[in-house]
Amino acid sequence: QVQLVESGGCLVQHGGSLRLSCAASGFTFSMWRMRWYRQAPGKERELVAAITSTGRSTTYADSMKGRFTISRDNAKNTVYLQMNNLKPEDTAVYYCNADRSELGYAYWGRGTQVTVSS
Repeated sequence: QVQLVESGGCLVQHGGSLRLSCAASGFTFSMWRMRWYRQAPGKERELVAAITSTGRSTTYADSMKGRFTISRDNAKNTVYLQMNNLKPEDTAVYYCNADRSELGYAYWGRGTQVTVSS
């Protein structure tokens, strides 16, 4: 049974930091690309960051570059999102995604709420 369980979301002040975690199980984590998405109220889900299966390559949405860092520990089947200098516009539910779209597979977690106060 595939599971992606996000954690680490909470209320934080403007300028603060958070580290989100996503624990994966039920599939061979080290073979999957991993992504973080977020969805703010009334907005579409957007890509935040992505990391290749080996962790050697990462990509970020422009508004997150320099503030967010995605990383993974394949030994722990976990992907992380370090978020620094948080802004109120970062308030959203953050979702973990495992992707093997070339095979027609993708899995989603249930999300973790991040709220940044002004």
